[in-house]
Amino acid sequence: MGISVSQDSLHICVRHLGLVIDANKRMNLTRITDIHDALVLHILDSLLLSKYVDSAPEGPCLDMGTGAGFPGIPLIAATGRSFTMIDSVGKKVDFVNSCLQILDIQDSQAQHGRLEDLAREYRNQFSCVCARALASLPVLIEYATPFLAPDSLLVITKGNPDNNELSSGAVAARICGLSLIQHDCYELPYGLGHREVFVYRKIGASQVKLPRQAGMAKRRPLA
Repeated sequence: MGISVSQDSLHICVRHLGLVIDANKRMNLTRITDIHDALVLHILDSLLLSKYVDSAPEGPCLDMGTGAGFPGIPLIAATGRSFTMIDSVGKKVDFVNSCLQILDIQDSQAQHGRLEDLAREYRNQFSCVCARALASLPVLIEYATPFLAPDSLLVITKGNPDNNELSSGAVAARICGLSLIQHDCYELPYGLGHREVFVYRKIGASQVKLPRQAGMAKRRPLA
């Protein structure tokens, strides 16, 4: 799949996954409990984004909707970039911060809050924003835009977006001042799924004031 990653970085990824599987016995972090599936659906699926993150301008990165620390922690391990990892569930944020401490990862943090609220605090601060299948393309594009610095990248991975989602994503990107610069497709091993990676560059100002009120992106998407 064209992923280049060191053995030391993979060791961090596997240690993190072990922490997730152990903690999942006490709290709901993931539905994926089989270790072999998790190696693909958590670690490999996260590392798919590493070469796109590497291509972003220098500066801090953001993981929107990190959950148990995916894709953020594997991307920290693989790229050496600093990450802020946001989630709306406080216990997941506490868990991710504990993982960062155990794994001795510095210059990165997890933060609790809604994306629309934190976008005001972190406006235009990130050189790369990442998200896995957190929401539809138009919603993810809207969430990410206020965080993006000029010429920065938004990297989104999806399963099987239909033509309607693709066309509405294109409209939302134009409204938000983003341009699609790369669209790659992958098949995960062992028949575990299809992945499509969308890479957008921030090329101009948004035509609408962002962030909008919390919940508006999903209730009344831009496209």
